[in-house]
Amino acid sequence: MLAVPRPGFAASCTSQAELLPQDRDLLAAAGLRLAVNVAQQDYTALQAALLPAEAAAWDGMRTAVEQAAPLLKGGQIQLRNLYLLDASSLTAPADTQFFCSDSTGALTVTLTMRALPPGRYGVVLADAPGAPLAGQLSFILGWVGSGPSAGWKLGGLTVRQGRFDGHDGVWYWSRAREAAHSDLTWSAWYCYEAARYLLVPIDFLSSPNLEKLAQEQAQLKNSPRDAFPYSLADGPRSWKVDDIHLDTTLNQADLGVTFESIGVGDPAAARTEAVAVLSALLKVHPGLRENFHGLWAYAQKDGKRTFAIELPMAQIP
Repeated sequence: MLAVPRPGFAASCTSQAELLPQDRDLLAAAGLRLAVNVAQQDYTALQAALLPAEAAAWDGMRTAVEQAAPLLKGGQIQLRNLYLLDASSLTAPADTQFFCSDSTGALTVTLTMRALPPGRYGVVLADAPGAPLAGQLSFILGWVGSGPSAGWKLGGLTVRQGRFDGHDGVWYWSRAREAAHSDLTWSAWYCYEAARYLLVPIDFLSSPNLEKLAQEQAQLKNSPRDAFPYSLADGPRSWKVDDIHLDTTLNQADLGVTFESIGVGDPAAARTEAVAVLSALLKVHPGLRENFHGLWAYAQKDGKRTFAIELPMAQIP
């Protein structure tokens, strides 16, 4: 525990319903404008809106904006939540937690920001209703300047889809519970992972619902949490699997399987080995077929990736 940075508490959060009308209008207008810029792929406007301190991060943001296009296509931008964060009393950058409550005083969400400099910040969450992939956006904004020239600037953005093949996070949460009830622990574990990914577009937000999901996942016995490196065998052949994770590269509910390859150089032989690894995994954990679109095989040798392939479940023997 001594190695974990201690969050700072010299900060406050105001939720959307508690914001003063002027603050709410300014933050909403800035968030909506940026969301529309992302949907329209307006790189010039987004780059011009950057916080000066984030200028070097533009290339990464531009990539995120490019990847957002298919997630937002066919939808209309709609704001979901606004949070005003006041960390102006900090004396230096610090890991900082913001506890955001509603008018009743009940805790609703916790936002944890890493190495946050002193200042005032906004977090805006938005959706794209009508988009087949149900795109979700989040923005971190920083307040810059004073007087008439003051305004919100862009400090960071993330975009995620809200559905896999028409299924949302609640659906995957229900599937996780069903799989757990059927003792399909690995299928349940990764369904929980999919549910968490789809329910909120940012990783630094926690809520009572997300905490409940995490508790249910943690209670699974013989889960993948402590399983790696994991040994797979198919007849005389065996492989060490270093990691299995939710993989959204193709905007599908895939799982990525990273394994130690024997180091074959021929592409056909590398594909054969990868398919054998995926097939062996599904023989041990057949429940994965029912809940996920396909599997990625990431072969690596001496720490370097040598081959990668994605196959739908129906193409894996």
